[in-house]
Amino acid sequence: MDMDTQDTQETKDRKERAAAARGHGGRTPRPGVTLALLATVQFVVALDYNIVYVALPDIGAALGFTDGSSQWIVSAYAVAFGGLLLFGGRVVDRLGARRVLVAGLAVFGLACLAGGLAGSPGALIAARAAQGLGAALLAPATLTLINTRFTEGPQRTRALAVWGAFGSAGLAAGALLGGVLTQAWGWEWVLFVLVPFALLAAVAAPFALTPDGPGPAGRGGFDAAGAALATAGSSLLVLGLVSAPESGWFTARGLGCTAAGLVLLGVFALLESRTRAPLVPVRLLRNRDLVVSMLVILVFQSALGGAYYLFTTYVQGVLGWSALEAGLSFLPLTVVSMGASLLLAGRLLARRGARTTLVVGLLVNGVGLGALAVAMVAGASFWALLPGLLVWGVGGGVTFPAMFVGVTSGVAPGEAGAASALATTAQQIGGAAGLAGLVAVATAGADVAGGLRTAMAVAGAASVAAVLLAFVIRRAPATGRD
Repeated sequence: MDMDTQDTQETKDRKERAAAARGHGGRTPRPGVTLALLATVQFVVALDYNIVYVALPDIGAALGFTDGSSQWIVSAYAVAFGGLLLFGGRVVDRLGARRVLVAGLAVFGLACLAGGLAGSPGALIAARAAQGLGAALLAPATLTLINTRFTEGPQRTRALAVWGAFGSAGLAAGALLGGVLTQAWGWEWVLFVLVPFALLAAVAAPFALTPDGPGPAGRGGFDAAGAALATAGSSLLVLGLVSAPESGWFTARGLGCTAAGLVLLGVFALLESRTRAPLVPVRLLRNRDLVVSMLVILVFQSALGGAYYLFTTYVQGVLGWSALEAGLSFLPLTVVSMGASLLLAGRLLARRGARTTLVVGLLVNGVGLGALAVAMVAGASFWALLPGLLVWGVGGGVTFPAMFVGVTSGVAPGEAGAASALATTAQQIGGAAGLAGLVAVATAGADVAGGLRTAMAVAGAASVAAVLLAFVIRRAPATGRD
């Protein structure tokens, strides 16, 4: 699809949504209201990524998890989230992003409530998997709404900066809130706290978002075979990656699931090239900025996802900090990360484009992780760790929104869900692979502190290495506005 055709379709879709809003007797919501809702949803999804880590010991003791089975509190969510994203993306394109957002928020909120009320390991794992399903609908729906409700250029760049700021804040705040809530009211509240956010957002969505209109629904078939292959392949791949640290790489669950997932994804790719209405249109993979952005997301998330786990393990396992102290240690990272996204990322994207912004963000992020690795010695004080946390926060806050600018560049509105799902799948697979690899590095060390320090240094090196990928993104002309 050429750019003129895409612009025509985007304009047509926007007019259809405005007409649908008038037809339903409603007024077109203000962009600020729309963005506030989408930023809140992104914050909730990102928050859930880290919020249970600090609470794992308390959950295990309360519900009777063994040391080996407690990882499924995290893995059940990760497998369902990563495995169902491509399916969720196509649902967004077929049924409409607003409809799917409301459904995803309802599923997510009710699953969080069920998880907090769970009285057995099985009930909690099932609830966490249902949370993953809700997140797999929310992630592509949210990014698609950014892509279709904000015009490509300065307006969308500003929206992505705010969206990215709340995503960065959610990732960092997850550990902070997890520690505070676990210490104050018990582990159940790391799940209960998400319920009002999700359900209130579901109620607000019809008022904050224009209707989907007749455009998204009914465009072509659904590709049930592709959905089944993508879900099975992605789920097995993520399952193998998240299981490897506990079961070992060369086991049926580790290598076996990973290999089976790759084979099914290969069959999926072959099927997609031959079907009339593919789950992932092959032409998306000819969009260079999208593909390179996916690779940057994959590498960056492999460093970021593992780094949160490494630092949490270090402050609790090596320094002996309580859940509350561990959570509070993420406060500087949370504040700086959000500030960098809001105050720096938007300006850099507007003036220098995605490529330069990514280069700067990835380098700073890598330096921060490296500085943190140097400071992570037995008996370290919080003040020794603070510089690394602050630099890490700046780098992560700048990088996060910049990664997704390329994802939304040059993508037709009717395929925004699939493109968003591809990017978020790369994010989830990168996080799972990074965590598995960094845990392997950490456990290979002679002592706990030394292993964690080495793994954190590897995470920093991965972030710097992603700079080479960022240079492949096309240089966008500066807008001169921020």
